[in-house]
Order: sequence, then C-alpha cells, then structure tokens
Amino acid sequence: MAPTAAPSPLAPSSDSELPIPLISLQPLLTHSPSTPETARSLLSAFRTSGFLYLTDFSSVIPPSLLASVFDQSARFFARPQTQKDGLAWTTARSNRGYVCMGREKTSQGMTKEEVAKEREHGGEDLKESFEIGREFEDGHENRWPDKLDFEGAEFKLTMLGFFQRCKEVHAVLMRGIALGLGLDAGFFEDYVVTGDNTLRLLHYPPVAPGGFEGGKRVRAGAHSDYGSVTLLFQDQRGGLQVESPGGWMDVQPIEGTIVVNAGDLLARWSNDLIRSTKHRVVEPPFKGREVEDGHPARYSVAYFSNPDFDKWIEALPGTWEGEKGGKKYNGVNSGEYLLQRLSATY
Repeated sequence: MAPTAAPSPLAPSSDSELPIPLISLQPLLTHSPSTPETARSLLSAFRTSGFLYLTDFSSVIPPSLLASVFDQSARFFARPQTQKDGLAWTTARSNRGYVCMGREKTSQGMTKEEVAKEREHGGEDLKESFEIGREFEDGHENRWPDKLDFEGAEFKLTMLGFFQRCKEVHAVLMRGIALGLGLDAGFFEDYVVTGDNTLRLLHYPPVAPGGFEGGKRVRAGAHSDYGSVTLLFQDQRGGLQVESPGGWMDVQPIEGTIVVNAGDLLARWSNDLIRSTKHRVVEPPFKGREVEDGHPARYSVAYFSNPDFDKWIEALPGTWEGEKGGKKYNGVNSGEYLLQRLSATY
C-alpha cells in the first residue's frame, strides 16, 4: 500500500517556509485501516500551509484521460481568435466560456475598485482561460465548441468526463476533511450533491523577451481561491508560488500529483482552523535558455470545488465553541459569496 504521507521535495528548509506534503488518496478511496491517519495528514496540511500534493488517484483520473485533457486544451487555445471569441464568457453568475487575455485580474480584492488598483499597479494577468460549469443549470449553459467541428465535439465529451472525475475526487477529499475535523465521514455529503464547481483550462502564452521586466507583471496575480478545495494539474514549466512567512515559495511540479489547496469558504467554514493561502503564477527562472529566446508557454488545469450554491456556510461544530473564542464570521450563502468574489475580478 502506498504511504499516507511522505516527505516532500518542498519540506521546509527553514522556519520561514511552509511544508507541502505528499498525501495518498488511496486509503480514502478504499476505506483502508489507514484512513484515519490519512485524514489527520490531510487536515494537518490544510492547517499549516493550506497546500498538499495528492498522489495515487489514477483509479479515478487515469493518466490517459489527463493527457487527453491537456492535449485538447492546447488545441482549443490554438484555434483562431474569432472562434474563441465566439464562445466568450459573459457574466460572473454564469461563469462559463472563453476569457481572453486581459479580461480577468486574479486578486485578493473584494470589490471592482480594489481590483482596479491592482490592475493599475501590476497590469493584466498574462493568461487566457476557458471556464466550464456543470451541465444543465437553467439559464447558464456551457459554451462548447462542439458546433464548430468534430474536434470541438470530442473536446466537449472529454471535458464532461473529466469534470465528473474531479467531482468524485472532491467528494472523497471532503470525507477526509470531515474525519480530520472529528466529524462523521458523511458530514459534507449533502453539500456536494449538485456539483456547482468550475473546470478552468488555462493557457499562459509565450512572452517576448523583457515581458516580465521590473518584476511587476505576473502570469496570475496573488490571490486565494474562493471556494472549498482546488485541484490543480500542472505541466512541467513551473511558476506556481505560495506565500510563506519568509516570502514567495515555489511549488515545483511533481509528475503524477495534483496540487490541492484550501479556499476561502473552507477557511470560513472551519473558523480559520484551515488555512486559505495566497498564491500566484510567475515566470520561473530560465533553465539553461538564453533570455533572448523569450518565455515559453505554460498550461495548467484547475478544478475549483465549491459547496453547492444553495448551501448556507457557517462555522462547523467543534471549531468555535467555548475556549475556541466564538464564530469569526457571519454565515454566508455559498453561491452569493462566490458571485461577489468573481464579479470583482472581471
């Protein structure tokens, strides 16, 4: 059996860095005797750094499916701009479709005014994306390229299958979090029925020499995620960084892992027992390449998992009573909170 947790290449080298452990999903999938240990490891990671590397998930997300997702994502972004623009993102409430370069500014800001100040200081994010929500939500249809050609129809089928597989991983992780918090394993089941999640395909295009000059421009600005848990699938380019007490720390790509981080709603839910950590995407240092060659493209896939939009989120039992100091946050509707955060960034 694979180990529940193992030392990570990013184990902290000093007190100013954050530990990011490797944790196997297998015990939670098989309900093995080591499930409680896995749950404790999961909660420990979310309490200390808010990040972990997830391993042993191939029975749910096979490598062949993941390879197909990355291949078809790259093919989509290589389409003519007019085709992509025809599938454009329209509203934060729908949150579906193609987002062109400069449309979004990932930020910690809660209002459009706060985000506008960050745009002025650091410029636009150097990325384009394609947002996919659950199917059959009334009035909010996905903007598929299936009417364009056969490749577009294949894209739709692949992404629908991948969306569902990620939804399954989210549900398993929430069982582990529940156990880690001392709750019944099925505590969160009613919160993840509908699957009001977002699958985001990301393309960070090549940047000409000097495009990151001065250190102000980044591929994605510093932010925390808004929902419960994010699953991030990276290529090998690197560039993801998390904010640690000593500054920004690289989260190196590790083949065969998913980078998992806790979001703001999960932090609120846990009364800040769980940590939602700021992170960003920068251009990693050149590795033997001449600066004159410019900066190559980067691809990643993020699955933003949320409590279902009709759910009320307030401090969980055992996180606020007695000496724990009470509830830090008022209760909030999941869908309304996420809509507020998304509206500010576009």
